[in-house]
Amino acid sequence: GEDVKPFTPEKTREIVMSLQQPAVFCNMVGNWPALHWDVKYLSAVLEGKTIQFRLGLKTVDLVPQFETSCSYVEATLEEFLAWSCGQPSCLSGPFSPYDYSKYWAYADYKYIAMIFEDKPEIFQDVRWSDFGFPGRSGKESTLWIGSEGANTPCHLDSYGCNLVLQVQGRKRWHLFPPGDTSFLYPTRIPYEESSIFSKVNIANPDLKRFPKFRNSTAHVVTLGPGQVLLVPRHWWHYVESIDPVTVSINSWIELDADHEARVEEAITRMVVCAIKSAENSRDGDLWLNPTEVEATSHEINLQYLNKAVSAYLKCQETSVSGQARSSSTGAKQSTNASCKRKRRELGCEPETCTLLTQECEFPTLKAEELQKIPFGPHLIQVLPQPHETSVMGAVAAERDSGDHLHENEGEHFGKLHCKRKSLLMSNDCETAAHQMDSDCSPCTSQTALSTNDLLDCLVNPRVISLVAQLLLERTRV
Repeated sequence: GEDVKPFTPEKTREIVMSLQQPAVFCNMVGNWPALHWDVKYLSAVLEGKTIQFRLGLKTVDLVPQFETSCSYVEATLEEFLAWSCGQPSCLSGPFSPYDYSKYWAYADYKYIAMIFEDKPEIFQDVRWSDFGFPGRSGKESTLWIGSEGANTPCHLDSYGCNLVLQVQGRKRWHLFPPGDTSFLYPTRIPYEESSIFSKVNIANPDLKRFPKFRNSTAHVVTLGPGQVLLVPRHWWHYVESIDPVTVSINSWIELDADHEARVEEAITRMVVCAIKSAENSRDGDLWLNPTEVEATSHEINLQYLNKAVSAYLKCQETSVSGQARSSSTGAKQSTNASCKRKRRELGCEPETCTLLTQECEFPTLKAEELQKIPFGPHLIQVLPQPHETSVMGAVAAERDSGDHLHENEGEHFGKLHCKRKSLLMSNDCETAAHQMDSDCSPCTSQTALSTNDLLDCLVNPRVISLVAQLLLERTRV
């Protein structure tokens, strides 16, 4: 019957919480009503309600197309569907200024709990309980609707691991392990809590400016309808829609490691907001991602940091006392409460945002146990691509593809070109003139550093991790 799953919820949860590499679950959601959530169906459910779409150019530049450089429109799903099909009715609608052959549209990061707030019964169409998370439904999930070419810049999520269900169309995922972080040139500009972006445009990498990207190892998979991708903690990912219309649903699973990550994010927010708010904004630097409502004040950021540290210490105390009780009673394991702070929603200030409590401390599988992970037709391992092939090669997760994903489609790197801008920080015209060559380009040895250059060093993940450790050590004294 269609209700029979290849893995029990308990086994699936063990895999999700233990596996440290991406994998695709097949034949796990056959009876989910959410599989019928194509754009036509969702349009009927929303009954003309408008949602925000992000629009970007299909042309691929050397610079990532961040959300700060995109256009935005409010439109119904019916209008989006007509536009994506090239219907004449779009000539007068909200998409009319955007030629479908030149632009893509993406309704991304839409909380299902918000867009369907008047239809809470639809939350039960998403059943993450089959993956071992009872009570988790569409209410704790996010909806993504895009046209061909719609993409998310390469980034990693600071919190949790990620489960992604593909509903309509196909999406191509380019994943990089946490160990590749330095090869991906991390940046916090544009700033968004819990997202660390890469300066590299994965679709067209500038290898002259970012030579270490050659050392990165891509895991590429094309996710089809009915398949669920596991994105482990801190794996980088660049995602693109490759069919005319795509729909996917995801949910972030809270982890105990999120406690320390929240401290790191609080430190990052304080530093970025303090420095960027003090900078002269005349240059039009759009440093705050549209998902962030505003640059919060130093006082609020300090409150956030103190709350994050307190939550971390409370978690540590709970864990220690839990282990003591477990030891005294002979129990094999203990669980403790872990909290994940939702990304900031419109009108939600740090002091009023709620914390979700979940039991999510799980023993990590040992090496010999990892070898027993049941890879096969129902759980497909996403393998790294050969070094001699382009990072932009792709593979498809077919239901009968066997145990591994490694087929290569072999696209090529783009042209090598560097257009980096350099800002001269001196107000002294004579000093600035001496710093320029005869062709008016900055001397290589005296190129002026920008605020963003400084921030890239100050809030580099390695630096922030060290600062967080020192700060937490200070609280224990």
